[in-house]
Amino acid sequence: MPSVALAAETVPERHYTHHEGRGATPHRSNPRVIHRELTTLDVGPDMNVAEFGTGSGYSGALLAHLVGPRGTVTSLDIDDYLVRWAGLIHHRRGVGNIRCHTADGTSGFADRAPYDRIVAWCTPPLLPQAWVDQTADGGLIVAPLPIAAVPNMTLVAKIRVSGGRPAVEAVFNGGYIEATASPKTDLDLPGRWVDWENRVPAPSWISIAWREDDDRLHTGARAALDRLLKNAHTEPYGGVAVDWPSWRTWAAATAGPQLTMAGVNPDLWALGHSTPATAAVIQQDGAVLADAADSPSLTALRGWLAAWEDAGRPAPETHQPALVRHDDDQGAGGWNLRLTR
Repeated sequence: MPSVALAAETVPERHYTHHEGRGATPHRSNPRVIHRELTTLDVGPDMNVAEFGTGSGYSGALLAHLVGPRGTVTSLDIDDYLVRWAGLIHHRRGVGNIRCHTADGTSGFADRAPYDRIVAWCTPPLLPQAWVDQTADGGLIVAPLPIAAVPNMTLVAKIRVSGGRPAVEAVFNGGYIEATASPKTDLDLPGRWVDWENRVPAPSWISIAWREDDDRLHTGARAALDRLLKNAHTEPYGGVAVDWPSWRTWAAATAGPQLTMAGVNPDLWALGHSTPATAAVIQQDGAVLADAADSPSLTALRGWLAAWEDAGRPAPETHQPALVRHDDDQGAGGWNLRLTR
């Protein structure tokens, strides 16, 4: 039996996720997915491990079990409430090899580096330089990373750091809540890359990959969202039910700068094509929305979907991943995860 499975038999999951003193932890990760990421992380006894995203404390407890009494675990979260409770629950269970801190995980935690392993339960905007700098030579990072500069487009990457350089060894379907600079209160709205949001008469939002070409008033984003909300043209998708992980990964790898993500209807993501003058998306339920029956964006979207179908709806793991260096004007550095076919 894998060591993570053995650890899961020892660590009381619901004691952390539904603790009677704190209540249920909102937006918690599926335990099976946590077990998958920790198996990929390949944690061994005596290791020094960092996790970003304390959450309920359950994943930290598993890590503490995996590293054993001579190993160490550092757990960070932006939400002080979660950090305090996780620390108390660990203490009351007699788990002494983990320390929880309130901090912005995207900066890492240099005080206890270098780490043999780093795992993230939240999605940074890119692989941070700090994480690479704080990973021991030959160490592993397992983290969700964006595959395009729009929300809800992520894969989980297994990254090996050698000689101070990161390299992707594998990618898996999945993702977690966006890392933000303060605790997130609205769990329905993406944490970044929202180019326009409406709150009345009903919540809606849009994210455009061509935001650098928009003006300071977000005129193009506002217009594209307005066109989608009017539902001037709707049609059902002609294929079988959309395999969303496959479709969004394909779009991220092939669609280009007109890629657009939107939330037009409650609980449904929509992905497609837009410009300042036209817009068309397909929702998770298979409904296609466009500004007109002869919309140029609708023509482009149909072409993307046809190419995806012709390719056989490839699994996310079949795309070729690469880390692309990125430095911005504010001095933040790191690597973007990008895919090719």
